[in-house]
Amino acid sequence: MGEKLRGAEILLKALADEGVEYVFGYPGGAVLHIYDAIFKQDTVKHILVRHEQGATHAADGYARATGKPGVVLVTSGPGATNCVTGIATAHMDSIPMVVLTGQVPSHLIGNDAFQEVDNVGITRPCVKHNFMVEDVKDLAMTIKKAFHVATTGRPGPVVVDIPKDITADVAEYSYPDSVEMRSYKPVTKGHPGQIRRAVELLMSARKPMIYSGGGVVIDNAAEQLIEFTRLLGYPITQTLMGLGAYPASDPQNLQMLGMHGTYEANMGMHQCDVLIAIGVRFDDRVTGNLEQFCPNAKIIHIDIDPASISKNVAVDIPIVGSVSNVLSEMNKLIRASQFDPMDMEKDAWWEQINQWRAIDCMQYDRSTDVIKPQYVIEELSRLTNGDAYITSDVGQHQMWAAQYYQFNKPRRWINSGGLGTMGFGVPAAMGVQLAYPDETVCCISGEASLVMCIQELSTCLQYGLPIKIISLNNRYMGMVRQWQEFFYDRRYSHSYMDALPDFVALAESFGHVGMRVEKTADVSAALKEALAMKDRLVLMDIVTDQTENVYPMIAAGKGHNEMELSPVSGGPGTDRELS
Repeated sequence: MGEKLRGAEILLKALADEGVEYVFGYPGGAVLHIYDAIFKQDTVKHILVRHEQGATHAADGYARATGKPGVVLVTSGPGATNCVTGIATAHMDSIPMVVLTGQVPSHLIGNDAFQEVDNVGITRPCVKHNFMVEDVKDLAMTIKKAFHVATTGRPGPVVVDIPKDITADVAEYSYPDSVEMRSYKPVTKGHPGQIRRAVELLMSARKPMIYSGGGVVIDNAAEQLIEFTRLLGYPITQTLMGLGAYPASDPQNLQMLGMHGTYEANMGMHQCDVLIAIGVRFDDRVTGNLEQFCPNAKIIHIDIDPASISKNVAVDIPIVGSVSNVLSEMNKLIRASQFDPMDMEKDAWWEQINQWRAIDCMQYDRSTDVIKPQYVIEELSRLTNGDAYITSDVGQHQMWAAQYYQFNKPRRWINSGGLGTMGFGVPAAMGVQLAYPDETVCCISGEASLVMCIQELSTCLQYGLPIKIISLNNRYMGMVRQWQEFFYDRRYSHSYMDALPDFVALAESFGHVGMRVEKTADVSAALKEALAMKDRLVLMDIVTDQTENVYPMIAAGKGHNEMELSPVSGGPGTDRELS
């Protein structure tokens, strides 16, 4: 016989048995029984955010940095609807999260009761799965199922909707050690025949490319990817979500590909004859024009999610399974084959790649006294030895962070890739800092993104989170302005950020340190000063060049071989022909 507990107590004990350390939440009427249970225990720590969207992004950042599921608790109605953006953000990037939403009492559901919305219906398109608890006896098992679904296969957010009366009802507590769901059995091991076919094709390649993504990070498969890449000796490129899984400093790394990827990575993709895609979804920002994508390549695709294979790009050898398992099997076959990557054909391929690399597509004008945003990121990377946890918001600053910060380890780069959510950076940094209190956590933002969740500076003060916010302030919604320059004849419609606050005074009003940097010569010293304040949040308002654009760039509808490079690089495509 198990201990008899109220539903709210069952929930807290289930979270504790699941190993949950933090719950990010905001109270309200439908979850007050749960908050009362939180008050009576100290195993599961609650972090009080200032907006429910902040709760989801903080839980998301915690999950991305640790690999453990983030947990959110909010009330019914607006509490739940405020979470939808954060849930969709996690869903697009396959981040494990369990979102506990309060609901009106069972007998009022469907009556348009105060703060009633259909949480299950609203979130269905942007979750991996969701549940409504209809009986307190099912609560513990439902929580077990939620964590199981959120963390296995292709991870994602799971919503558990809990009516208020369920949290007051009494039942015996018993938490299962494991769970079996007949309709949910993810495949983790790849088909041996397909794996062998893939390895044979790879070893026959003359112009091979390795293309890796967020699935490598999610599956903790960086070690297997590094061995695989070095055994073959082939060039590798990563998606925005895959950065850090293969060291940025390694000479085989061609860095990021896609819309703002390097010239060598994109040209390598365009001309390769065999492509292996590992834990990726062939996103449109990566592929460019699908009709021109890898036109001469045989394609191998490894993914845990069978629905992702041949969804956007038809592949020749599909392999369904976890990245770590499949790469481990491939590595065994390559080692057993005595494969020698150093032959004349491969040497010619590397010679071509190095010619593309010599164009140095990441050059920018360093002669001006106006602060260049790229320089800020380069200095931050140098001063932190590429070892900080970096969150970002969305826009130009996000792309510059991806291009110029040297990520040599996985789970150090925390950003909203698929949904592109402004306001993500600061609350995500809170989640990372809570997970790793002794590590350096920086949020790279812009003045437009920063104000979207600025209220979370109060949360940072309450919990003593010394994140470093580096705001690249160009007084514009930078990426919107760039597109308006390129594609709308410089009609900057509503992209200028007028009436901005004094960010230094604003930071100080929240109890933090504010710094304003306006000269290039002051950037390095200011960053050093901020990083040295180990116990204080510092908001750096760095005034940057308003006219700077993100290069390289592939315009919508163009192929990998139709890049525009910075005028400073002197390479092909530097005369603007975008349309």
